[in-house]
Amino acid sequence: MIMVIDIGNTTIALGVFQGKKLLASWKIKSDREKTADEYGLILCSLLSHEELACQKINGAIISSVVPPLTPVIQQAFERYFAVKPLVVGPGLKTGMPIIYENPSEVGSDRIVAACAAYEKYGGPCLVVDFGTATTFDAISSTGEYLGGSIAPGIQISAEALYLRTARLPRIEIKKPKAAIGRNTVSSMQSGLYFGYIGLVNQIIAEMSAELQSTPVVIATGGQADLIAPEIKVINHLEPNLMLEGLRLLYEKNRPPEKK
Repeated sequence: MIMVIDIGNTTIALGVFQGKKLLASWKIKSDREKTADEYGLILCSLLSHEELACQKINGAIISSVVPPLTPVIQQAFERYFAVKPLVVGPGLKTGMPIIYENPSEVGSDRIVAACAAYEKYGGPCLVVDFGTATTFDAISSTGEYLGGSIAPGIQISAEALYLRTARLPRIEIKKPKAAIGRNTVSSMQSGLYFGYIGLVNQIIAEMSAELQSTPVVIATGGQADLIAPEIKVINHLEPNLMLEGLRLLYEKNRPPEKK
């Protein structure tokens, strides 16, 4: 079995694979204050809850957009699983040319998702990842990572309204009953929800025009369930796209088995 770990700004997504089968997956809070021992015990507890033996984990791969957490998670695996994880970054084979002015600037999570999307659906395709930030990534018909767009996530937008205004409250993000709000909360929900749908639709339209084609559009990320159903041009909702991509990259870079 292998464990895949996607360290995001808000949550850490984890999964365990036996071959291509996802046996279990979890999400825990990204906490820079936790030690390697604390993370190690959390991982062991999660596995135990699913009746999966820690001793059966013989490989791991990490994608991280939170650099301070990467060595902590690495240490947890080395200490509690006797496994040295692969880390997505320079030197790791992806099989995907990165057509970007500075390839090292591209977040590892974006490359992982792009690899998974192209493997599953071919190209051209667009990946929309509704996370802390919402990212849009374009992959060519020949499997090249072309670049993309980064927008504030809908949760960040809601927090900005609350923090940067004197009288607007912190609200739950959900689809309002009407676009014309009859009170402050419903007015804010209208602006956030319908405004975000407009943002996503427009960026997809602009990218599709530049690709001069109709790409397959794949949605993923923690807020995808909330927004994606309203976006008619989204073809597929893939909540485990990052986990699948990490499994794929692990297979491409699997360490040689010890004799």
